[in-house]
Amino acid sequence: MKFSCADFTFPLLPHDGALQLIKLLGINAVDLGFFSGRSHLQPEHVQGNLLGAAKKFRSRLDELGLELADVFLQTSEHPAGLPANHPDRAVREKTREFMKLAIEFAVNAGSRHLTGLPGVSHTGVSDGDSLHRAAEESSWRVAEAAKAGLVYSIEPHVGSICPSPETTLEFLRQSPHVTLTLDYGHFIYQGMSNESVHPLLPHASHFHARGGAPRQLQSTVKDNTIDFAAILRELKRLNYRGYVCLEYVWMDWEGCNRTDNVAETLLLKEQLSKLI
Repeated sequence: MKFSCADFTFPLLPHDGALQLIKLLGINAVDLGFFSGRSHLQPEHVQGNLLGAAKKFRSRLDELGLELADVFLQTSEHPAGLPANHPDRAVREKTREFMKLAIEFAVNAGSRHLTGLPGVSHTGVSDGDSLHRAAEESSWRVAEAAKAGLVYSIEPHVGSICPSPETTLEFLRQSPHVTLTLDYGHFIYQGMSNESVHPLLPHASHFHARGGAPRQLQSTVKDNTIDFAAILRELKRLNYRGYVCLEYVWMDWEGCNRTDNVAETLLLKEQLSKLI
């Protein structure tokens, strides 16, 4: 198992500063936030010069001795803004254009993994229909990514069409080739048990690690109730080959701006290293 760190852990730094800090923390891989309207490097930034932007970014990673673990596509500033499973076909076509852009960028920047969001519930549409449409779009994304040699995963999250292990497993049943970028915090926050989330581990191709607890989507390592020891034992048993991304975030959402991300990243890295 290898560690990576999200560049969006440090959004207040210039992008190059965030990358340098990740290297200073002793982490040799980065997860790139590719978020429309709110990340260091946004889809809008590369339109018109995608190849040049990707090669420039890859060159800087090479200079710093960093690998690119994942490109995390988000098509709007908020999950409900431009979701993959929008009822309007024209909107879905727009999200597909974002996906094609992300695939091309990821390939040229040196990533082998791409993460997206599954979709959300919609007023006037049953959750069953919304989930089915999300699974259909996910299957399309998986196929497009595979053509380019990329593994595609979705991250089940609070507020998504996959808010629980059960809905996530149903999503996977309907879109059997998609994998997961798995963050236990989204489930533990809602009061679910670690044991209820473990069945998702065989489907993980990427893993987000940060402290979490009931009613705390993001917590300090001291307050964390996520059972990383059990998780890592199971990942080892499954011969997991992906990255473990140290994914503290800093944003004004669900109290995710109340942690010292440098300190907590180091503390979590030390804890997980000992467990591994």
